[in-house]
Amino acid sequence: MIRSGVYKELRMKVSIITPVYNEPRIADTLESIFSQRDVPELEVIVIDGESTDKTTDILDEYQEKIDVLVRESDEGVYDAMNTGISLATGDIIGILNADDRYQHPDVLRTVVNTFNETETDICYGNLVYVNSDDSVVRYWKSGPYASQKFYFGWMPPHPTVFVRRGMYKKYGTFDLEFEIAADYEFLLRLLVEEAVPATYINEVLVRMSIGGQSNRSLSNIFNANVEVAKSWQKHNHRFGPLVGIIKPLRKITQYVKKP
Repeated sequence: MIRSGVYKELRMKVSIITPVYNEPRIADTLESIFSQRDVPELEVIVIDGESTDKTTDILDEYQEKIDVLVRESDEGVYDAMNTGISLATGDIIGILNADDRYQHPDVLRTVVNTFNETETDICYGNLVYVNSDDSVVRYWKSGPYASQKFYFGWMPPHPTVFVRRGMYKKYGTFDLEFEIAADYEFLLRLLVEEAVPATYINEVLVRMSIGGQSNRSLSNIFNANVEVAKSWQKHNHRFGPLVGIIKPLRKITQYVKKP
């Protein structure tokens, strides 16, 4: 649904949360956030799980630009994300991992415009995986949202997902019972269980470094699929066998698609 009336772009505050632990590429991530244009109300929140390498020095260098910097031990990346969400004051919340970057300086402006133009509570886009020399090795094109897609192994790439803060208050944050796929459970909860409206932005929003938590090893891939099944059980849905089969196959096609 399209909203009528004048844009309220300048009034909308965006909070970006970055969890980090021993990631020296955090500087590139922060630069991609600070380079965003035409988003005057931007809140940057960094949750550092007590890094022990040069990450601490890098964060010291950026401390004056970071609105909220928390340094404390946590129970993992999703716990750090939950801490950031609890501290966020923006109308919209996005989460950018410490080795990922926004694709271009107008990503957040595009996101804000999308929220202002539509009746959506969630928006998301496409993502590319890059290797150490920043070459694209995998293209994740999400496509328009339909709830039945979840039954066929679909989910939007979490780093591209932006959510109205009120949705976290209403439906909760990441369930720490899930160590690898809490983002999947969260999106299943909101999009399928609660039917929260979502809007697709058909462009690449994030460049993600290869080797995420859920696909870092064969054991993690297996455990992630176990947690996917557990997510469906939590919400009293039958875990369709197609999900476990098609979800990994979707990743194969992402290696041959081009942005």
